[in-house]
Amino acid sequence: MPPFDSARFTLWVPQLLCAVFLAILFLQSGLDKVVDWKGNLGWLTGHFSKSPLKGVVTPMLAVITLMELASGALSAAGAVALLVNGNPFLAYLGAVLSALSLLALFFGQRMAKEYAGAAVLVPYFVVTLAGVYLLRLT
Repeated sequence: MPPFDSARFTLWVPQLLCAVFLAILFLQSGLDKVVDWKGNLGWLTGHFSKSPLKGVVTPMLAVITLMELASGALSAAGAVALLVNGNPFLAYLGAVLSALSLLALFFGQRMAKEYAGAAVLVPYFVVTLAGVYLLRLT
């Protein structure tokens, strides 16, 4: 952690907040998919039943679950690294993978013609892009 009265501290705080936010968001979402695999699969099967993706729901769920878990784990490890030694690299990787995860979710919502659900993802994507931007600064 940089000294409170340093210029680096004013960048470090939003970097840490973004990393923690993404860790919470994606670890909770990914773990929910693991814990309630059947429930999520059943809901998504119905959700995509009239879309071009209807035949690939199971592999889609597996891929997005792995992406979310990896995004959350990298973001959490990045938050710890920021706290311990101020290194933003893992948090940056977590933010980039988070952005890719959100794009995959957005794509799925658009393909299912669930426009309101797609719109809900936009603020998360904006926060994630801010994290990518802030975490690339050293």
